[in-house]
Amino acid sequence: MNLDDLFVYSQHAAPQHLISRLAGKVAECEIPRVKNKIISWFIQKYGVNMAEAALQSPEDFRHFNDFFTRALKEDARPLDKTKKGIISPVDGAVSQLGDISHGQIFQAKGQSFSVVELLGGDVERAEPFIGGKFATIYLSPKDYHRIHMPCKGTLREMVYIPGKLFSVNPATAQNVPRLFARNERVAAIFDTEFGPMAMVLVGAMIVASIETVWSGLVAPLKRQVKTTQYGGSVKDLQLKKGDEMGRFKLGSTVVLAFPPNATEFIESLKAESPVQMGQAFGKILV
Repeated sequence: MNLDDLFVYSQHAAPQHLISRLAGKVAECEIPRVKNKIISWFIQKYGVNMAEAALQSPEDFRHFNDFFTRALKEDARPLDKTKKGIISPVDGAVSQLGDISHGQIFQAKGQSFSVVELLGGDVERAEPFIGGKFATIYLSPKDYHRIHMPCKGTLREMVYIPGKLFSVNPATAQNVPRLFARNERVAAIFDTEFGPMAMVLVGAMIVASIETVWSGLVAPLKRQVKTTQYGGSVKDLQLKKGDEMGRFKLGSTVVLAFPPNATEFIESLKAESPVQMGQAFGKILV
């Protein structure tokens, strides 16, 4: 058994939700000597670039989660202005991207999962994306963890989908079947100029929570699929390209899904390509 196998096995055996709840409590600790030490250790351990952060000292943050979801300086992430352009919604690295072939999204060598399962098991919700495009972007611990709109959209539906809390790093993606369709996640469906767009925020081990700008913390009392419908006429649910739409408290993954013949990715993007929020990611074809 190699180290990757041992790592994956330990996650199967671990009480994932209990560990994540405990990590969440530590991340909300406001005792200065405790939270400052944790934040300082994390910055050094993962090489976080604090020069681009709006607040730069551990003392400036209320607790670790406040630091982890830190804002950046106004000019730190300029938005690509290409007409009909789609931007990266996050900082991170491309895990995979390409076609949703026969309803399947490619995860890693020998691994894939269905778009129906990813979006909560609803065939009607998933049908517009069959034959379309997908992109999976992994956020590492050092990355900026606010999530932004890749293009203009109006929120139509949000779906909370309970699940496991496996780590989502590359080693786990290669060894845990259907990883992103098994982990706890929040799927947001937007109406755009080219049709529907799905943004799926995937939770992971020790991710304390997922937040959206329209609902705050997404934490239903019952761990069962919960769907919330939104009307298209509500002004504050119409988000522009680059607007913040959510946050991860500790690292995770975003999966984007687009309908057929509507978008394409820029040619230079491939698996493991680093990306920053706001950079050119693709274009609208219609």
